Amino acid sequence: MADMADRDANHALRARFDDVYGQYQRLRSGMDDMQQRLARLQVTAESEDGLIRATVGPRGQLIDLRLDRRIYRDMDAGELGRKIVATTERAAAQVAEQVQQMMSGYLPADSGPMQYIRDNDFGSLLRRQDAIMREADGDA
Repeated sequence: MADMADRDANHALRARFDDVYGQYQRLRSGMDDMQQRLARLQVTAESEDGLIRATVGPRGQLIDLRLDRRIYRDMDAGELGRKIVATTERAAAQVAEQVQQMMSGYLPADSGPMQYIRDNDFGSLLRRQDAIMREADGDA
């Protein structure tokens, strides 16, 4: 009788393991696809006057910058610099939003990594661990 109960328990555990492992494989496969999509992600923003086009990659890094020839007639170097920065920031904000949307299917909205994607603050990645350590120190 005990052997039968052990076998039933083993079958149930094995079925649960197979289910969890299948979920892991689906998630892992999806993450491989996600990494490829992220690597190819680019966003281009244009200045309000259409004279500046900035293209950024998935981390908001500037990949390409196009300046219309008319730009040199219309503004000084300081104004040009400010417009380039503003246009690049707009593109970076758009790419960050796309990265958040892509990752939302894989990470909980309140997780440290999702918070880091939103605010680019490394502290977001460590908040949970910090809380665990504070709790452990309080128990000691």
